[in-house]
Amino acid sequence: MAHSLSAKKRVRQNTKRRTINRARKSKVKTQIQRFEKALAEVDVKAAEQQYRLVAKKLDQVASTKTIHKRTAARKKSRLAKRLNSLKSKASAGQT
Repeated sequence: MAHSLSAKKRVRQNTKRRTINRARKSKVKTQIQRFEKALAEVDVKAAEQQYRLVAKKLDQVASTKTIHKRTAARKKSRLAKRLNSLKSKASAGQT
């Protein structure tokens, strides 16, 4: 257990930051789940809209240093790849 005042304050700050960071990460995960649901339903328009929201949320979380900016970029890239494969399948199915 912390004894000095500064150590006690640091414990309080860490608790607060951890709560905020967990909430942010949870919001990102929820947004990704919504995107994956749109992919599963093979709804290109909904998937594109959800992808934009996911990318926005990832950029916001990365800008606050909750996740690393390259981690956010990697996640966006992988999700974009899945969206593009859905688009190609949908366009191939129409022709």
